[in-house]
Amino acid sequence: MSDLNDKKQSADTSNNSPEDLLRKYDKGSDFRVLSGIQGKLLIALLAIFSLFQLYTSIFGIMDAMLQRSIHLAFGLTLVYLLYPSRKKFSRHHLHPLDVGLALLAGAVCLYVFFNYSNLVYRAGRVTTVDMIVGLIAIVLVLEAARRVIGWPMVIIAITFIGYALLGPKIPGPLAHRGVAMDDLVQHLFYTTEGIFGIPIGVSSTFIFMFLLFGAYLGKTGMGEFFIDVSNSVAGSAPGGPAKVAVISSATMGTLTGSSVANVVGTGSFTIPMMKKLGYKPEFAGAVEATASTGGQLMPPIMGAAAFLMAEFTNIPYVKIIGAAIIPALLYYVGVWAGVHYEAKKQGLKGMAKEDLPKLGRVMRERGHLMLPIIIVIYLLVAGYTPIRAALGAIASALIVSSLKKETRLSFKEMFMGLVDGARSALTVIAACATAGIIIGVVTQTGLGLKMGSLLVSVANGNLLLTLFFTMVTSLILGIGVPTTANYVITATIAAPALLLLDVPIIAAHMFAFYFGIIADVTPPVALAAVAASGVAKSEPMRTGVQASRLAIAAFIIPYIFVFSPELLLVDVTFFHLVFILITSIIGIISVAAGLTGFFKTKMNTIERALFVVGGIMMVTTNLVVNLVAAVLLGTVLFLQLRKRKEKQLAI
Repeated sequence: MSDLNDKKQSADTSNNSPEDLLRKYDKGSDFRVLSGIQGKLLIALLAIFSLFQLYTSIFGIMDAMLQRSIHLAFGLTLVYLLYPSRKKFSRHHLHPLDVGLALLAGAVCLYVFFNYSNLVYRAGRVTTVDMIVGLIAIVLVLEAARRVIGWPMVIIAITFIGYALLGPKIPGPLAHRGVAMDDLVQHLFYTTEGIFGIPIGVSSTFIFMFLLFGAYLGKTGMGEFFIDVSNSVAGSAPGGPAKVAVISSATMGTLTGSSVANVVGTGSFTIPMMKKLGYKPEFAGAVEATASTGGQLMPPIMGAAAFLMAEFTNIPYVKIIGAAIIPALLYYVGVWAGVHYEAKKQGLKGMAKEDLPKLGRVMRERGHLMLPIIIVIYLLVAGYTPIRAALGAIASALIVSSLKKETRLSFKEMFMGLVDGARSALTVIAACATAGIIIGVVTQTGLGLKMGSLLVSVANGNLLLTLFFTMVTSLILGIGVPTTANYVITATIAAPALLLLDVPIIAAHMFAFYFGIIADVTPPVALAAVAASGVAKSEPMRTGVQASRLAIAAFIIPYIFVFSPELLLVDVTFFHLVFILITSIIGIISVAAGLTGFFKTKMNTIERALFVVGGIMMVTTNLVVNLVAAVLLGTVLFLQLRKRKEKQLAI
């Protein structure tokens, strides 16, 4: 964890470019850039990886273990070639150690492919060779994760392995009879319960194809299009650049799988604009961090976690994204409200309209770029599998981009889309493989049920207390972990506690997922906020605190949908949904205004407290509590209107 602290301490003094900041805070972006024959071979290998995935998606996925072993062989080999083991190793030349480890990683994964029949025939019995290969594979997966993700997830995985081996020596209710080393290796590497489990299975099918889709959208200039649309819609409003950050980061976040990458990508444009308008650096960084992190909660991709959630819960993917849409929109209502009232409080204006792009012109020139997103949503809703939907989306992105010369992709750009897509998948592959180790230990030891029972026991069976402990657990488990692995860990360890109390499965998984994600802006680590502080030249901890305040909706919404699953479209009636939406929006806006200290005019301490308390009470589903909240909020509103009128008369 020390490297995270080092990042915090140096963030505010950094003068690095956006590319340097991205490499600094997002290990997945700190890859080698090779030239000459080495570079050409590496590019060819990345392209072949994408072509393999396209081939199997079009003509049929192979047997699970075969597909996953080839997928992991490509992934680990490329991680070792692209990511040096030490910073002192050149980023422009391959090191013999990395080449050797790349070949070894590919070999141990393909061992499963070429010995698949024998492994099935032996039905769980491992030979000495199997044992050695499996041990090497586990170590190589952990080392690959260290290189491309960082230490936090590796430490979690090693802790779980230690838990499996030392079960009888662990005191208290988490103790178990222990797992022998050969049984552990067999379970983790030679079954679909460990490294080759659900996470890598989803990575080798749905996730890769959507990452490839995202790579092609990036090539068409979708990012610039989103920023221009955001500017034209919100740039001239009070605090315009901050609202531009909210919209552009929300839209870009639906396509990217990294809060940090989103922060640096859009933040390098929006944060300087916010500072120029008059926002303090800490607040400017917090806005971008909060908006970018929320992108992981926004359908249809949700940082690739939507596909994993569908597999873990056995709920159709289209229902997952349907359940996620209203909470995600409420989250951004809270962020937008915080930004708006901060701008009003500071008297900040928007940008001059003449300096902003015109929405009509932007849509005429590049509005067709939206078609692939519309098409992929249509295909998913129409019942096509995610793989077929992704294939259709990729094809439509290539076709649609060719409609106008300005967005048309050259053959080289199409080829590099294959390369970028494969490269963007490496972080996910390493995360999913490592998450498989964690899942393997959980399934072999029953830790998920033990942990759930422990949380419920500590809470004495009280649902609200269990939710609180689950929230804390998810926040801790989510520290420094990428979205896909974040969900796997929280769903495996934290969600079972809620299932024991009969919380609907989609609500339990979404609750754990939300707090795992929001760890990116929750101090003391708050990696997205730290990255934003590097762009804003602000103090990291203050930026994290401000980001947590702006993300207050994310701390409230999960409680709402646990007590009112209708928010997730579970057994919902139209009128009840409308009622919950209205009260939730009023409550979230009230909390944001209270925390900011401004509504119609500046608030005193009592008004702020009443607005926060009333807002929280308003998001409950108890009608009596809602009525009390309405009285509190109405009282403050009356006082605010009177205070503003007196102020105007005084002028």
